[in-house]
Amino acid sequence: MLLKPGVENQEYPFMFEGIDKVLHLSIFTMLGFCFMATFPKIKFMSFIQIMLIYALLTEILQDEMGLGRSLEGLDLVADTIGVLIGYFIFVRVKRMSF
Repeated sequence: MLLKPGVENQEYPFMFEGIDKVLHLSIFTMLGFCFMATFPKIKFMSFIQIMLIYALLTEILQDEMGLGRSLEGLDLVADTIGVLIGYFIFVRVKRMSF
């Protein structure tokens, strides 16, 4: 999804300006949660470094592939916020299960 060719924001009725940021946030929230569920004992600093490197690499690939996507700083911000949300959701769910 992150490397899919870009399309106009008005192609579908539910699309709006900035929907790509919402998608980045959602995808990285799920990614952060799933990563923590897979590696629950990982230290936070290692987790955040791995996730941010992945986010940066996907942004670079978007720019380099030439499919209508580009490297955007706000996408990285949305990715970072999403990863943090996923992490804190995992921590909260883990506390509730014990």
